[in-house]
Amino acid sequence: MSIASYWDRYAAGAVEKIGPVEVSVEKGFGWTQYDHHGPAEELLEQPGKALELGCGCGDNVAYLARKGSDATGVDLSPAQIKHAAERWGDVPGARFRLREAVDYLRTTDETFDAVYSIWGAFWFTDPRRLLPVIRERLNPRGVLVFSQAPAVEGCYGAQGMYGNGFNGKILPVQRWAYSEEMWKGILLHHGFLDIEARVLEAPDPENLGTLIVTARVL
Repeated sequence: MSIASYWDRYAAGAVEKIGPVEVSVEKGFGWTQYDHHGPAEELLEQPGKALELGCGCGDNVAYLARKGSDATGVDLSPAQIKHAAERWGDVPGARFRLREAVDYLRTTDETFDAVYSIWGAFWFTDPRRLLPVIRERLNPRGVLVFSQAPAVEGCYGAQGMYGNGFNGKILPVQRWAYSEEMWKGILLHHGFLDIEARVLEAPDPENLGTLIVTARVL
């Protein structure tokens, strides 16, 4: 079983949860795991061209396109890209590409005003591979924004799990977690500036918050 197949399996469950297009339109654009909570697309500063890494069902790409952006979403799951195209393929300015994030950024000739990831591919890609190619594809003063779960205190760097559980075929899945200060240092090292990293508290303070990081290139 491949990583793409793992995300196809994830997509099968996600499709049932997201609801019809009308529900997604009503929810709008968000960075957190809680509906109508926290900042929205303003963090992207009204980009002319935007790229989402790990676009899933494509709701946020379509939202930006409806607001006037030229928006592209990439995902390595064939099921997700198929669903996104079926769901939003008629929205002018919205495009969906079946690609791994680093591979897409390395091979495209396009540049972007904003690159973003919402609990998506940024979380599951080694930043040492990803950040240099993001920086190359961002226009001057372009922004990078990503959100994911906060790191468990004391557990930083690559986090591993077995995608098929402990009694299935071996399928390692990795994601990368750092504290807010660590992310600032990593982004500075890769040439990003104006970095802000914070954990936004959940609506119920006893629940898990959301790490939101923003940065810019010259």
